[in-house]
Amino acid sequence: MVSPIVAAIISFFFPGIGQVVQGETKKGIIMFVAAIVISIILTYALGTIGNIIYLIYAVYAAYDAYNMG
Repeated sequence: MVSPIVAAIISFFFPGIGQVVQGETKKGIIMFVAAIVISIILTYALGTIGNIIYLIYAVYAAYDAYNMG
């Protein structure tokens, strides 16, 4: 396990990976796959709004990884 701050930073840039390094592998993989789906589908379907939704998801992933530590 790493410090909560490091996990939050990792998870902001790569949602789900912060959860994996904190020991929640299943949750991290699900969040990582969801991030990929959100980034691909919503960005193409909604453009800028899709990017904003992805950013909100990345912030949530960072918050979640921080609170796990």
